[in-house]
Amino acid sequence: MTDSGLTHLDPLGRARMVDVTPKDPTHRRAVARCKVNMLPETTAKVATNAINKGDVLGAARIAGIQAAKRTSDLIPLCHPLLVGAVYVNFLLGDDYVEVEAQVETVDRTGVEMEAMTACSVAALTIYDMCKSVDRSMVIGDLALWEKVGGRSGMWKRPGRDELADPIF
Repeated sequence: MTDSGLTHLDPLGRARMVDVTPKDPTHRRAVARCKVNMLPETTAKVATNAINKGDVLGAARIAGIQAAKRTSDLIPLCHPLLVGAVYVNFLLGDDYVEVEAQVETVDRTGVEMEAMTACSVAALTIYDMCKSVDRSMVIGDLALWEKVGGRSGMWKRPGRDELADPIF
């Protein structure tokens, strides 16, 4: 850390990528969630695969997986990681789709940003695929729910433990 306590600034205050080379690779996992709020009619169309563009959740799952693998291309000071696994699942409510992304690796730094990127890009894909029937959709509540590994160990957001009844 610099004298200012900010890890992404060098002693002259310039942006830098934190040096993780001295760290040992360990197993790391992160889980993120967000919601796409929509009209109940839209959720029903997603559930019955009746959106004209095709399989909304299938496309969103692939988009989330791709996004996790490309996170360091999008977030300027994020380290490129060898992503070991990405899982993207969905829960359909009456007027929303909840997205959950879990990312795992064995590396020197965590995968929180990869999980949050996967989650947000999956949600954006849902929006894109459904916008012709519902332009009022709102994406929100993006948050890290769990992280495991590294120096700080395990952290869990207080609240619901698992996505109830996910649609695979």
